[in-house]
Amino acid sequence: MDELDALRALADPQRADQMLAYHKTPRIYLGVPTPQIDGLVAHWRAMRDLDGRLGLAADLWASDIHEARIAAAKLLVQARIRPDEAVWTRIAGWVVDFDGWAIADQTMIAGQKRLVADPGRLDQAEAWLDHPNMWARRAALVGTLPWAKMNNPKPDDLAHRERALNWAARLADDRDWFIQKAIAWWLRDLSKRDLPRVRAFLDNHGARMKPFARKEALRLVQDR
Repeated sequence: MDELDALRALADPQRADQMLAYHKTPRIYLGVPTPQIDGLVAHWRAMRDLDGRLGLAADLWASDIHEARIAAAKLLVQARIRPDEAVWTRIAGWVVDFDGWAIADQTMIAGQKRLVADPGRLDQAEAWLDHPNMWARRAALVGTLPWAKMNNPKPDDLAHRERALNWAARLADDRDWFIQKAIAWWLRDLSKRDLPRVRAFLDNHGARMKPFARKEALRLVQDR
């Protein structure tokens, strides 16, 4: 596969060993820096229509190479795609494969855009909250982060924000560090825009969260 060969040509074995030690998830690492992946992805995107990008993304993901999966997700990051149902289906299908934060977060950057484009997909994302894979549960929160970051949310956006906060409350008893971190991340981003709502959440659910997560949720507003 030419695209995998292009990634392999940029491999740095020493960096690859460092990445394996850092990410800890057992798979092939090539040691290719993000800017070089971005350069390849930009070239591949320019050469293909949407169907071609979807096919390439599927092949890259199937390789189970770290940088290839990052590239697969980056191929599908685009705010405006019409029609986009096939893109969402591809992204949602990858969620159950998540096994580390880097690939999960890059994929959910693409997922965020598809959720904002069609909030009806939140019904599907909500099902992830009960998935045995912790990374799938976490993806529900990461995918809804745009609603924590909106400066001028419309009434529907506020309803979606409240729905995501309800999800965070459902996960507050989850003891996994990455889940607690994701809840804190969500609240921290919202604290810059609606601090009273964050304080209300912590009043109601903070006792169920780990201490570090409660602290992290208010890290940006300790003096306010």
